[in-house]
Amino acid sequence: MLGPDAKPAERNILGLINKVGLDIGKEVIKNRAYSQKIQIMIAGRATHLVWSLPGGVSKGITEEERKQILEMAKANLEFAKFGLKLFEDVVLKNQAYVDLILSDAYQTVTNYMGLVDRNNKVNFYDGMIRVVDAEAKEIAKFKPADYLQHIKEHVEPWSYLKFPFLKKIGWKGFVEGSKSGVYRAAPLARLNVADGMATPLAQEAYEKYFDTLGGKPVHSTLAMHWARLVELLYAAERQLELVQDIEITDPKVRVIPNKVPDEGVGVVEAPRGTLYHHYKADEKGMVTKVNLIVGTTNNNAPICMSIRKAAQGLIKAGTIVTEGLLNRIEMAFRAYDPCLSCATHSLPGQMPLHVVIRDAQGEVLKTITRG
Repeated sequence: MLGPDAKPAERNILGLINKVGLDIGKEVIKNRAYSQKIQIMIAGRATHLVWSLPGGVSKGITEEERKQILEMAKANLEFAKFGLKLFEDVVLKNQAYVDLILSDAYQTVTNYMGLVDRNNKVNFYDGMIRVVDAEAKEIAKFKPADYLQHIKEHVEPWSYLKFPFLKKIGWKGFVEGSKSGVYRAAPLARLNVADGMATPLAQEAYEKYFDTLGGKPVHSTLAMHWARLVELLYAAERQLELVQDIEITDPKVRVIPNKVPDEGVGVVEAPRGTLYHHYKADEKGMVTKVNLIVGTTNNNAPICMSIRKAAQGLIKAGTIVTEGLLNRIEMAFRAYDPCLSCATHSLPGQMPLHVVIRDAQGEVLKTITRG
């Protein structure tokens, strides 16, 4: 919204509100608050919910709560539609932005992974894991519990983060194309693996997205933001659909387990990508083994590849490296919304950027460090 050359002091929430206007800023804050309030009403807290139990949840919602959620859901839907309209006006009508999205510097050709329903439509919490190749052809479709038959993790000595890849292809390194085992799992990936959206307005937005960007699959990393808006519209439509179903107030919200679990795998689509949780327990139900592959871990290899592609595409002989150029490189990984603390169990408190510029012989010409 602010442009890649905006000053760092302006590239924040206050600068954004200054750009789009105070009224729009208020709408952002209001609708975010609505979503937080809905989570509190349903699950006790807005973050790290406290109502999940084995076999279900601790409480349902009342008819009064349903009515309150209904009004907030209507507002959220209007806000989602507004978000897409704003994107169209500010980004799509600016040819320089469109050229940036479609430029080679931000094209990373990979396989894609995401959760789909029985009709191969985008689903966030139920269904099968579908994988398509760099030409959008299905190469795998499996139940969440079978993920280890399809995914393996590569280790590099320079990172605590692992690098997942498709087992049937193997680890070929940080390379692009259908012969690579690297895949992406994020909003861009979910739209690429799906045959459409399960709600009408989101389906229209989905079709426009692919029509504008040249068909499926879309490999542009910066298109992740547009894909995220299409998903936002779907989520808002689905929220309204669910809360209009009177059965949602049914007090039967839990089935008491009748045996001690020994193993379980759960998969949902987190905003950052497919999220795997795998637990094993002993005869007392105590967890003995845990394996997690979170969204950022799934995207670790393509994040590295996207940063390299952007840096090599933007920095040429004689290029003056400015703050704006560094920001363009940063845009390559910000699109993934990476959470390195989630993926490495570390919280550094800063996001450093280290750029090394070499000549054709590999000699270091300049090093720039931020953070």
